[in-house]
Amino acid sequence: MKEQTLTLDLLGLEQFCEKLSQNLDRGNIICLFGELGSGKTTFARSVIRSIYKKHKSEAPQSIKSPSFPILITYEVNNIEIYHYDLYRILNTSELFELNIFENLENSITLIEWPEIILKELKSKKYFSVKFDIIDSISRKINHNIFL
Repeated sequence: MKEQTLTLDLLGLEQFCEKLSQNLDRGNIICLFGELGSGKTTFARSVIRSIYKKHKSEAPQSIKSPSFPILITYEVNNIEIYHYDLYRILNTSELFELNIFENLENSITLIEWPEIILKELKSKKYFSVKFDIIDSISRKINHNIFL
């Protein structure tokens, strides 16, 4: 799939995530790349809120970064959403301890800092979104998501 580039502010990002959530279902994996503060968690929050909105359900009041717990899960209409932050994972054996591979087929999965898992994802279809900071309100986003 051809990579596309967008420049978005926060409102544009929310609209992009809302559009994206219309097509997400179990088994979809989205890998989020970018430096600290580039928008990965903001993107994940917007996607999660949009999935709840799509299912006409109230989103959680707080959608936090999984930096310290590594994984936070959400459920809406029997669909589980797994939000991982792999920043602190040092080797692939830790991925197996998280049971990450068992969850991929039956959930919508968002992975921040996915570099350590990419080799294991080669046999899976996943989307990638890369964030670059332009300024305090704008981000350049390269993605391979077909909307």
